[in-house]
Amino acid sequence: GPPEFLLYVAMHTKRIKIGPIGYVLPGWDPLRLAITTAWLDQLTQGRSFVGLARGYQQRWLDQMAQKVHISATTSDHSTLDDTNRRAFEEVYQVLKLAWADESFRFRGEFFQYPYPYDAGTTWPAHTWTRDYGAPGEVDAQGHLQKLFVVPKPYQKPHPPLFQAFSTSAETIRWCAREQITPMILLSRPEQLRHLAQIYAEEAGRAGRWLAVGQNIGVLRHIYFADSVRMADRLAEQGLVGVGYKRFWGHFGFWESFRFPEDELEYPAGTTWLPPEEWTAERMRRARYIYAGSVDAVREGMESANPEWFAWLLDQGLLPRQELRKQLEIFGTQILPRYRQHEEKISEAKPSRKTPSTSVRAREKKG
Repeated sequence: GPPEFLLYVAMHTKRIKIGPIGYVLPGWDPLRLAITTAWLDQLTQGRSFVGLARGYQQRWLDQMAQKVHISATTSDHSTLDDTNRRAFEEVYQVLKLAWADESFRFRGEFFQYPYPYDAGTTWPAHTWTRDYGAPGEVDAQGHLQKLFVVPKPYQKPHPPLFQAFSTSAETIRWCAREQITPMILLSRPEQLRHLAQIYAEEAGRAGRWLAVGQNIGVLRHIYFADSVRMADRLAEQGLVGVGYKRFWGHFGFWESFRFPEDELEYPAGTTWLPPEEWTAERMRRARYIYAGSVDAVREGMESANPEWFAWLLDQGLLPRQELRKQLEIFGTQILPRYRQHEEKISEAKPSRKTPSTSVRAREKKG
Protein backbone atom coordinates (compact mmCIF):
# COMPACT_ATOMS: atom_id res chain seq x y z
CA GLY A 1 0.00 0.00 0.00
CA PRO A 2 1.03 3.68 -0.27
CA PRO A 3 3.43 4.83 2.48
CA GLU A 4 0.85 7.34 3.71
CA PHE A 5 -1.72 4.57 4.22
CA LEU A 6 0.83 2.39 5.98
CA LEU A 7 1.65 5.23 8.35
CA TYR A 8 -2.07 5.77 8.99
CA VAL A 9 -2.45 2.09 9.92
CA ALA A 10 0.65 2.24 12.12
CA MET A 11 -0.59 5.28 14.01
CA HIS A 12 -3.84 3.45 14.85
CA THR A 13 -2.14 0.28 16.10
CA LYS A 14 0.43 -0.59 18.75
CA ARG A 15 1.97 -3.96 17.99
CA ILE A 16 1.51 -5.09 14.39
CA LYS A 17 4.23 -4.64 11.81
CA ILE A 18 3.29 -2.92 8.58
CA GLY A 19 4.69 -2.70 5.08
CA PRO A 20 3.87 -3.44 1.44
CA ILE A 21 4.51 -6.83 -0.09
CA GLY A 22 6.45 -5.06 -2.77
CA TYR A 23 7.75 -1.63 -3.67
CA VAL A 24 8.40 -1.93 -7.43
CA LEU A 25 12.04 -0.86 -7.30
CA PRO A 26 12.65 0.03 -10.98
CA GLY A 27 9.86 2.62 -10.72
CA TRP A 28 11.23 4.35 -7.62
CA ASP A 29 13.93 6.94 -7.21
CA PRO A 30 16.33 5.08 -4.87
CA LEU A 31 16.97 7.96 -2.49
CA ARG A 32 13.28 8.86 -2.20
CA LEU A 33 12.47 5.25 -1.36
CA ALA A 34 15.30 5.06 1.19
CA ILE A 35 13.94 8.15 2.95
CA THR A 36 10.30 7.00 2.73
CA THR A 37 11.02 3.60 4.26
CA ALA A 38 13.33 5.03 6.92
CA TRP A 39 10.73 7.58 8.04
CA LEU A 40 8.10 4.86 8.34
CA ASP A 41 10.48 2.72 10.39
CA GLN A 42 11.41 5.65 12.65
CA LEU A 43 7.83 6.81 13.23
CA THR A 44 6.73 3.26 14.10
CA GLN A 45 9.88 2.59 16.17
CA GLY A 46 10.78 -0.46 14.15
CA ARG A 47 7.33 -1.83 13.35
CA SER A 48 7.90 -1.87 9.60
CA PHE A 49 9.16 -4.22 6.93
CA VAL A 50 10.03 -3.65 3.28
CA GLY A 51 8.82 -5.77 0.38
CA LEU A 52 10.62 -5.64 -2.96
CA ALA A 53 9.22 -6.33 -6.45
CA ARG A 54 10.52 -6.11 -10.01
CA GLY A 55 7.33 -4.99 -11.76
CA TYR A 56 5.15 -6.78 -14.31
CA GLN A 57 2.48 -4.12 -15.05
CA GLN A 58 3.31 -1.92 -18.04
CA ARG A 59 0.42 0.43 -17.28
CA TRP A 60 2.19 1.48 -14.08
CA LEU A 61 5.90 0.79 -14.41
CA ASP A 62 6.40 2.05 -17.98
CA GLN A 63 5.13 5.45 -16.84
CA MET A 64 7.05 5.61 -13.56
CA ALA A 65 10.38 4.39 -14.93
CA GLN A 66 10.42 6.23 -18.25
CA LYS A 67 13.45 8.37 -17.35
CA VAL A 68 15.62 5.29 -16.83
CA HIS A 69 14.01 3.50 -19.80
CA ILE A 70 12.83 0.49 -17.83
CA SER A 71 9.71 -1.47 -18.67
CA ALA A 72 7.61 -4.08 -16.92
CA THR A 73 8.46 -7.71 -17.63
CA THR A 74 7.73 -11.33 -16.93
CA SER A 75 10.49 -13.72 -15.85
CA ASP A 76 11.13 -14.97 -19.38
CA HIS A 77 14.92 -14.37 -19.55
CA SER A 78 14.44 -11.92 -22.42
CA THR A 79 16.53 -8.80 -22.97
CA LEU A 80 13.75 -6.76 -21.38
CA ASP A 81 13.69 -9.11 -18.39
CA ASP A 82 17.46 -8.84 -17.99
CA THR A 83 17.37 -5.03 -18.10
CA ASN A 84 14.56 -4.91 -15.56
CA ARG A 85 16.50 -7.21 -13.23
CA ARG A 86 19.65 -5.06 -13.52
CA ALA A 87 17.66 -1.93 -12.65
CA PHE A 88 15.98 -3.70 -9.74
CA GLU A 89 19.29 -4.85 -8.28
CA GLU A 90 20.88 -1.42 -8.76
CA VAL A 91 18.09 0.37 -6.90
CA TYR A 92 18.47 -2.23 -4.16
CA GLN A 93 22.23 -1.51 -3.97
CA VAL A 94 21.57 2.21 -3.55
CA LEU A 95 18.92 1.53 -0.91
CA LYS A 96 21.43 -0.36 1.21
CA LEU A 97 24.03 2.38 0.82
CA ALA A 98 21.50 5.07 1.76
CA TRP A 99 20.31 3.09 4.80
CA ALA A 100 23.87 2.56 6.06
CA ASP A 101 25.56 4.79 8.64
CA GLU A 102 28.21 6.12 6.26
CA SER A 103 28.29 8.63 3.42
CA PHE A 104 28.70 7.02 0.00
CA ARG A 105 29.56 7.39 -3.66
CA PHE A 106 27.96 5.23 -6.31
CA ARG A 107 28.22 4.89 -10.06
CA GLY A 108 25.93 2.40 -11.75
CA GLU A 109 24.27 1.75 -15.07
CA PHE A 110 21.16 3.80 -14.23
CA PHE A 111 22.10 6.07 -11.32
CA GLN A 112 25.14 7.93 -10.03
CA TYR A 113 25.70 9.72 -6.74
CA PRO A 114 26.73 12.47 -6.59
CA TYR A 115 25.48 13.74 -9.91
CA PRO A 116 27.46 14.38 -12.01
CA TYR A 117 29.69 11.69 -10.60
CA ASP A 118 33.10 12.85 -11.87
CA ALA A 119 32.84 16.56 -11.04
CA GLY A 120 30.48 16.34 -8.07
CA THR A 121 27.39 18.45 -7.45
CA THR A 122 27.94 22.22 -7.23
CA TRP A 123 26.89 23.30 -3.73
CA PRO A 124 27.05 26.98 -2.73
CA ALA A 125 26.37 26.21 0.95
CA HIS A 126 29.44 24.00 1.19
CA THR A 127 30.74 25.74 4.33
CA TRP A 128 27.51 24.87 6.15
CA THR A 129 27.68 21.25 5.00
CA ARG A 130 31.37 21.05 5.95
CA ASP A 131 30.44 22.10 9.49
CA TYR A 132 27.21 20.17 9.93
CA GLY A 133 27.26 17.40 7.33
CA ALA A 134 28.95 14.02 7.32
CA PRO A 135 32.73 13.73 6.84
CA GLY A 136 33.79 13.84 3.21
CA GLU A 137 30.51 15.09 1.77
CA VAL A 138 32.10 18.21 0.23
CA ASP A 139 35.55 18.74 -1.25
CA ALA A 140 37.83 21.76 -0.98
CA GLN A 141 36.26 23.33 -4.07
CA GLY A 142 32.77 23.17 -2.57
CA HIS A 143 31.40 20.26 -4.58
CA LEU A 144 29.38 17.42 -3.10
CA GLN A 145 31.44 14.25 -3.49
CA LYS A 146 29.53 11.94 -1.15
CA LEU A 147 25.95 11.64 0.09
CA PHE A 148 24.68 10.98 3.58
CA VAL A 149 20.97 10.27 3.61
CA VAL A 150 18.76 10.92 6.64
CA PRO A 151 16.83 9.64 8.42
CA LYS A 152 18.26 6.17 8.88
CA PRO A 153 15.98 3.23 9.66
CA TYR A 154 15.14 2.56 13.30
CA GLN A 155 16.01 -1.13 12.79
CA LYS A 156 19.63 -1.92 12.06
CA PRO A 157 20.90 -2.28 9.46
CA HIS A 158 17.42 -1.92 7.94
CA PRO A 159 13.87 -3.35 8.26
CA PRO A 160 13.29 -7.03 7.35
CA LEU A 161 13.19 -7.53 3.59
CA PHE A 162 10.77 -9.65 1.56
CA GLN A 163 10.65 -10.43 -2.18
CA ALA A 164 7.18 -10.58 -3.74
CA PHE A 165 5.79 -13.33 -5.99
CA SER A 166 9.04 -15.27 -6.25
CA THR A 167 9.05 -18.09 -8.83
CA SER A 168 12.44 -18.37 -10.53
CA ALA A 169 15.52 -20.16 -9.19
CA GLU A 170 17.60 -17.11 -10.11
CA THR A 171 15.51 -14.88 -7.84
CA ILE A 172 15.62 -17.44 -5.01
CA ARG A 173 19.43 -17.60 -5.19
CA TRP A 174 19.71 -13.81 -5.17
CA CYS A 175 17.41 -13.60 -2.14
CA ALA A 176 19.50 -16.19 -0.31
CA ARG A 177 22.71 -14.24 -0.92
CA GLU A 178 21.09 -10.98 0.21
CA GLN A 179 19.30 -12.40 3.29
CA ILE A 180 15.90 -11.56 1.81
CA THR A 181 12.84 -13.70 2.48
CA PRO A 182 11.26 -14.77 -0.83
CA MET A 183 7.46 -15.09 -0.79
CA ILE A 184 7.04 -18.02 -3.16
CA LEU A 185 4.04 -18.30 -5.47
CA LEU A 186 4.82 -21.77 -6.83
CA SER A 187 2.82 -24.20 -4.74
CA ARG A 188 3.16 -27.81 -5.83
CA PRO A 189 5.07 -29.52 -2.99
CA GLU A 190 7.90 -30.77 -5.19
CA GLN A 191 8.40 -27.28 -6.66
CA LEU A 192 8.38 -25.60 -3.26
CA ARG A 193 10.83 -28.10 -1.76
CA HIS A 194 13.16 -27.64 -4.75
CA LEU A 195 13.22 -23.86 -4.31
CA ALA A 196 13.62 -24.19 -0.53
CA GLN A 197 16.63 -26.46 -1.08
CA ILE A 198 18.11 -23.98 -3.56
CA TYR A 199 17.70 -21.20 -1.00
CA ALA A 200 19.36 -23.19 1.78
CA GLU A 201 22.24 -24.25 -0.48
CA GLU A 202 22.87 -20.72 -1.77
CA ALA A 203 22.70 -19.30 1.76
CA GLY A 204 25.27 -21.89 2.80
CA ARG A 205 27.63 -20.75 0.04
CA ALA A 206 27.25 -17.22 1.43
CA GLY A 207 28.13 -18.44 4.93
CA ARG A 208 24.60 -18.71 6.38
CA TRP A 209 23.60 -22.21 7.42
CA LEU A 210 19.81 -22.64 7.28
CA ALA A 211 17.41 -25.54 7.51
CA VAL A 212 15.36 -26.24 4.39
CA GLY A 213 12.34 -23.95 4.66
CA GLN A 214 13.99 -21.49 7.01
CA ASN A 215 13.74 -17.81 5.97
CA ILE A 216 11.40 -18.54 3.05
CA GLY A 217 7.72 -17.71 2.79
CA VAL A 218 4.72 -18.65 0.69
CA LEU A 219 1.74 -16.71 -0.68
CA ARG A 220 -1.53 -18.68 -0.52
CA HIS A 221 -5.33 -18.43 -0.40
CA ILE A 222 -7.50 -19.85 2.38
CA TYR A 223 -11.24 -20.56 2.28
CA PHE A 224 -12.97 -22.11 5.28
CA ALA A 225 -16.22 -23.78 4.23
CA ASP A 226 -18.45 -26.78 4.97
CA SER A 227 -17.53 -28.34 1.62
CA VAL A 228 -14.93 -27.98 -1.10
CA ARG A 229 -17.68 -26.97 -3.53
CA MET A 230 -18.67 -24.10 -1.23
CA ALA A 231 -15.02 -23.09 -0.87
CA ASP A 232 -14.66 -23.01 -4.66
CA ARG A 233 -17.73 -20.79 -4.84
CA LEU A 234 -16.11 -18.33 -2.42
CA ALA A 235 -12.88 -18.41 -4.44
CA GLU A 236 -14.71 -17.70 -7.69
CA GLN A 237 -16.55 -14.79 -6.08
CA GLY A 238 -13.29 -13.49 -4.60
CA LEU A 239 -9.71 -13.13 -5.74
CA VAL A 240 -9.64 -16.23 -7.92
CA GLY A 241 -12.59 -15.19 -10.05
CA VAL A 242 -11.88 -11.46 -10.02
CA GLY A 243 -8.13 -11.13 -9.40
CA TYR A 244 -6.66 -14.14 -11.16
CA LYS A 245 -9.20 -14.61 -13.96
CA ARG A 246 -9.81 -10.98 -14.87
CA PHE A 247 -6.41 -9.44 -14.06
CA TRP A 248 -3.39 -11.52 -13.04
CA GLY A 249 -4.10 -14.20 -15.62
CA HIS A 250 -3.28 -11.74 -18.40
CA PHE A 251 0.26 -11.49 -16.97
CA GLY A 252 0.94 -15.22 -16.91
CA PHE A 253 0.27 -15.90 -13.22
CA TRP A 254 -1.61 -19.12 -14.00
CA GLU A 255 1.67 -20.54 -15.30
CA SER A 256 2.59 -21.01 -11.64
CA PHE A 257 -0.07 -23.71 -11.38
CA ARG A 258 1.07 -26.00 -14.16
CA PHE A 259 1.31 -29.77 -13.93
CA PRO A 260 3.70 -32.01 -15.91
CA GLU A 261 0.80 -33.35 -18.00
CA ASP A 262 0.03 -29.83 -19.25
CA GLU A 263 3.16 -29.99 -21.39
CA LEU A 264 1.44 -32.24 -23.90
CA GLU A 265 -1.20 -29.69 -24.86
CA TYR A 266 0.33 -26.41 -23.63
CA PRO A 267 4.16 -26.53 -23.86
CA ALA A 268 5.76 -24.21 -21.32
CA GLY A 269 7.58 -21.25 -22.84
CA THR A 270 5.45 -21.27 -25.97
CA THR A 271 1.82 -21.60 -24.85
CA TRP A 272 0.20 -20.22 -21.72
CA LEU A 273 -2.59 -22.14 -20.05
CA PRO A 274 -5.83 -20.94 -21.71
CA PRO A 275 -8.65 -19.32 -19.70
CA GLU A 276 -10.69 -22.52 -19.61
CA GLU A 277 -7.89 -23.97 -17.45
CA TRP A 278 -8.05 -21.09 -14.97
CA THR A 279 -10.04 -22.76 -12.18
CA ALA A 280 -10.12 -22.88 -8.41
CA GLU A 281 -9.97 -26.67 -8.73
CA ARG A 282 -6.57 -26.39 -10.46
CA MET A 283 -5.32 -24.12 -7.67
CA ARG A 284 -6.47 -26.62 -5.05
CA ARG A 285 -4.72 -29.50 -6.84
CA ALA A 286 -1.58 -27.38 -7.04
CA ARG A 287 -1.81 -26.79 -3.25
CA TYR A 288 -2.11 -23.04 -3.72
CA ILE A 289 -5.61 -22.88 -2.23
CA TYR A 290 -6.19 -24.50 1.16
CA ALA A 291 -9.95 -25.02 1.39
CA GLY A 292 -12.64 -26.70 3.40
CA SER A 293 -12.47 -27.62 7.08
CA VAL A 294 -10.09 -26.22 9.68
CA ASP A 295 -8.19 -29.52 9.63
CA ALA A 296 -7.83 -29.38 5.84
CA VAL A 297 -6.47 -25.84 5.96
CA ARG A 298 -4.12 -26.67 8.81
CA GLU A 299 -2.85 -29.75 6.94
CA GLY A 300 -2.16 -27.62 3.87
CA MET A 301 -0.21 -25.03 5.83
CA GLU A 302 1.83 -27.65 7.66
CA SER A 303 2.66 -29.53 4.46
CA ALA A 304 4.28 -26.39 3.04
CA ASN A 305 6.31 -25.85 6.26
CA PRO A 306 7.88 -22.47 5.43
CA GLU A 307 8.96 -19.98 8.05
CA TRP A 308 6.53 -17.32 6.77
CA PHE A 309 2.97 -17.69 5.49
CA ALA A 310 1.06 -14.85 3.77
CA TRP A 311 -2.69 -15.19 3.27
CA LEU A 312 -3.99 -13.15 0.33
CA LEU A 313 -7.33 -12.11 1.79
CA ASP A 314 -10.31 -11.35 -0.48
CA GLN A 315 -10.66 -7.83 0.91
CA GLY A 316 -13.39 -5.85 -0.85
CA LEU A 317 -14.63 -8.80 -2.92
CA LEU A 318 -16.41 -11.10 -0.49
CA PRO A 319 -19.12 -9.72 1.81
CA ARG A 320 -17.80 -8.17 4.99
CA GLN A 321 -19.67 -10.71 7.10
CA GLU A 322 -17.96 -13.56 5.23
CA LEU A 323 -14.53 -11.98 5.59
CA ARG A 324 -15.11 -11.51 9.31
CA LYS A 325 -16.09 -15.18 9.60
CA GLN A 326 -12.95 -16.29 7.74
CA LEU A 327 -10.70 -14.14 9.92
CA GLU A 328 -12.37 -15.28 13.14
CA ILE A 329 -11.89 -18.95 12.27
CA PHE A 330 -8.26 -18.34 11.37
CA GLY A 331 -7.63 -16.29 14.49
CA THR A 332 -9.29 -18.71 16.92
CA GLN A 333 -8.51 -22.12 15.39
CA ILE A 334 -5.34 -21.72 13.30
CA LEU A 335 -3.27 -18.86 14.67
CA PRO A 336 -2.98 -20.04 18.31
CA ARG A 337 -0.99 -23.09 17.18
CA TYR A 338 1.64 -20.80 15.69
CA ARG A 339 1.43 -18.12 18.36
CA GLN A 340 2.54 -20.67 20.96
CA HIS A 341 5.56 -21.50 18.84
CA GLU A 342 6.25 -17.80 18.21
CA GLU A 343 6.33 -17.19 21.95
CA LYS A 344 8.97 -19.91 22.30
CA ILE A 345 10.99 -18.28 19.49
CA SER A 346 10.63 -14.85 21.11
CA GLU A 347 11.95 -16.15 24.43
CA ALA A 348 15.08 -17.39 22.68
CA LYS A 349 15.38 -14.54 20.15
CA PRO A 350 13.51 -11.50 21.47
CA SER A 351 14.45 -9.28 18.52
CA ARG A 352 12.57 -11.34 15.91
CA LYS A 353 8.93 -10.39 15.37
CA THR A 354 6.23 -11.28 12.87
CA PRO A 355 4.88 -8.88 10.19
CA SER A 356 1.16 -8.30 10.49
CA THR A 357 0.41 -9.54 6.99
CA SER A 358 2.10 -12.86 7.62
CA VAL A 359 2.14 -15.78 9.98
CA ARG A 360 5.39 -17.33 11.09
CA ALA A 361 4.40 -20.83 10.09
CA ARG A 362 7.23 -23.13 11.10
CA GLU A 363 6.33 -25.38 13.97
CA LYS A 364 8.75 -27.00 16.37
CA LYS A 365 8.94 -30.64 15.44
CA GLY A 366 8.96 -33.53 17.88
